Amino acid sequence: MKAHSLLKGLVGAAFLLGAAVSAHAADTLAAGTLKVGTETAFAPFDYIDAGEHTGLNVDLFAEIGKELGVKIEWVALPWDGVFPALEAGKFDVVAGPATITKKRMERYRFTPPIAEATIAILKKAGDTTISKPEDIAGKTIGVGKATAQLDQLKEFSATLPTKVDVREYPAFTESYADLAAGRIAGVANSLPNIAFVASQRKGTFEVVLPPFGKKSYFGFIGLKDADHAPLMDAIDAAMLKIKADGRMAELQKKWFGASFDTPDAVKDPAF
Repeated sequence: MKAHSLLKGLVGAAFLLGAAVSAHAADTLAAGTLKVGTETAFAPFDYIDAGEHTGLNVDLFAEIGKELGVKIEWVALPWDGVFPALEAGKFDVVAGPATITKKRMERYRFTPPIAEATIAILKKAGDTTISKPEDIAGKTIGVGKATAQLDQLKEFSATLPTKVDVREYPAFTESYADLAAGRIAGVANSLPNIAFVASQRKGTFEVVLPPFGKKSYFGFIGLKDADHAPLMDAIDAAMLKIKADGRMAELQKKWFGASFDTPDAVKDPAF
């Protein structure tokens, strides 16, 4: 697609939100490519299936690309390297997604939420020692390194009579493998993620309900500065259009089995 048509699309999206097109935004989309960083071990958002990158994020960014008139270029890396790489300019936005928190909002800009992110426990099927979240007291629970789920698990652990033995993993897929092998008693992750994992491996895993974390949401992440604002404005406008016409709900149903009632923006996260 030619540069002038790309810029026309960006100008239109930015105009809807009253933004000017910065040099960064123009340079980013003039070549016809939006670079998106992500971790490909966070099903059902981003993961590898039969050698192919798939998930809700892949489908959703395909729609965003259509709205902006650009090709999506994926950059995969471990989650604990995603934010430093974003700040180093390795890509334009993070798919992730990431839980929207007060601390992260101080440093980064979030898109409209794409799903609920409230945290819960995944256990091995048939484990009668865990029937409610409080039963993880004193047990070894896996969680992703450098994640909001880690912070919430530690906070919840502090309320229990015996603290949880928290085991951090570079990727959640490794924690699921250890859970299946009986090396840990559970995995703390967002409900959509573990519900998907349990549905894919019936007889191996079960979800412990209710979720124990505070109500939270997932969003995509960009840099929080004036130079990047027009680009993020354009992405936000595209996402809100996708939400309004029902495409977002269709993708949620495809990947989670249900759609989520999410706000257009999160201004005051629960934590």
